[in-house]
Amino acid sequence: MLTDIEIAQSTQPEPIVKIAEKLGITFDEMEFYGKYKAKLTEELIKRTSSNNDGKLILVTAINPTPAGEGKTTTSVGLGDALSKIGKKTVIALREPSLGPVFGIKGGAAGGGYSQVIPMEDINLHFTGDMHAITSANNLLCAMLDNHIQQGNSLKIDVKKILIKRCLDMNDRELRNIVAGLGGRVNGVPREDGFIITVASEVMAILCLADSIDDLKERLGNILVAYSTEGTPIFAKDIKANGAMAALLKDAIKPNLVQTLEGTPALMHGGPFANIAHGCNSVRATKLGLKLADYCITEAGFGSDLGAEKFFDIKCRKAGLKPSAVVVVATVRALKYNGGIPKSELCVENMDALKKGIVNLGVHINNMCKFGVPVVVAINRFGTDTDAELSYIEDYCKSMGADFALSEVFAKGGDGGTELAEKVVAAAEKPSDFKPIYSDNLTIKEKIKTVASEIYGADGVVYTTAADKALADIEKLGAGNLPVCIAKTQYSLSDNPELLGKPEHFNITVRDIRLSNGAGFVVVYTGDIMTMPGLPKSPSAERIDIDSNGKISGLF
Repeated sequence: MLTDIEIAQSTQPEPIVKIAEKLGITFDEMEFYGKYKAKLTEELIKRTSSNNDGKLILVTAINPTPAGEGKTTTSVGLGDALSKIGKKTVIALREPSLGPVFGIKGGAAGGGYSQVIPMEDINLHFTGDMHAITSANNLLCAMLDNHIQQGNSLKIDVKKILIKRCLDMNDRELRNIVAGLGGRVNGVPREDGFIITVASEVMAILCLADSIDDLKERLGNILVAYSTEGTPIFAKDIKANGAMAALLKDAIKPNLVQTLEGTPALMHGGPFANIAHGCNSVRATKLGLKLADYCITEAGFGSDLGAEKFFDIKCRKAGLKPSAVVVVATVRALKYNGGIPKSELCVENMDALKKGIVNLGVHINNMCKFGVPVVVAINRFGTDTDAELSYIEDYCKSMGADFALSEVFAKGGDGGTELAEKVVAAAEKPSDFKPIYSDNLTIKEKIKTVASEIYGADGVVYTTAADKALADIEKLGAGNLPVCIAKTQYSLSDNPELLGKPEHFNITVRDIRLSNGAGFVVVYTGDIMTMPGLPKSPSAERIDIDSNGKISGLF
């Protein structure tokens, strides 16, 4: 059996010019990164702005498990399947972060015969967007520290600096550091730390900005510190936003690549959904809607994280109206939610499936609360039995949810045509989309709404530090912003050990931070970290390159 990278390397991609032609994109509307990658220009965005919008389809999933759910694989396969049945389709995905590529996941471009290519380039540097975001963020940090070093005319309190440096790599050693050691010439000593690039506000801003001017304004509005007198200090106060925007002038342009079957794919931006808003860029999504009849996008992790933020932050801010949502589930993951260890998931276990399937039920119900038609994609694995698959189908019927068996991993687009037909039918139904909460609620009311309506929590508990941070945010007049809740992806609760459908629990908010430029408030729950660490046996140990430049070990 071929590995993902072997399948990708055995496929000859079409020149990106040919892929662009499928969407009516001209040669002059692309900036080329070799034969198979291109950035799309402002001229294209302006030219197509008056086009009618296609239908927006969101792909999400149940809570992730070590068994894997195949959300990106399903997104890619659904796009290929829609193309197979004659629909003009584009896929809009996030770019992989190097952290997970070298950590646990090993790659993030789909799998099997439903992949986006060139997968090695996509997973390793791609077009440099992540590096540009890292540089822009760290330029801001450098200019802030330089301002303090050069006299500190803004009276910045070194104990109240909010911005952290970032790195697109899992590195726990950098979570908490002391900077500026070595005497006065080397800076002012202070506690500092790093977050992973995809958790940075600069990443969120890039994904929510709709133009260079909007990008620059949002960057200038980043709250970086407070003065010794309690005055808020923004990036524009230290005159950093112009240079930051200059570093991001190419990164703001969407990237065009292709699937194994030649379906166009826009990959742009990559915030994590457990610590950020978890969606690809607004620019790529809006452009995809102008270029095709169907735009397939995804949101990170389970629907309690990625989909909720897609609806409540991205769609709210960008004025998007999704036509349907696909919830991906697997027999294996549902049995894991039923308490079976990963080593036993290949054996039929109806009791575990019946116990764990309540997790799927929560996600179906939650998506219905947003007023969008729901289709369940049952992502088939070779070890699934007919009895197990039939049980999930019967459960979906009992929930009133349409469903389809998906075999896109093994068969590509041909394995997803039933799913594609169900999605087309769902997208033709009325969509009464609405966010789960209104703008005029307080921040605590918004947090309570998400915690109770989406997570199923009994209540929300705030630490003293969280209450103080919230009071500071409300003093700045930011109490009307949407909330971006940072929570474990493994459970509907903030405790990763509580699988299935947890009951009788509270969500604990330990800190709240204002992402003023992005336009939302980040709410930190449980033990969530913004700089992951590498596992005991990281994927990096198995990634290699031979003397001919052929990469191996990515998956």
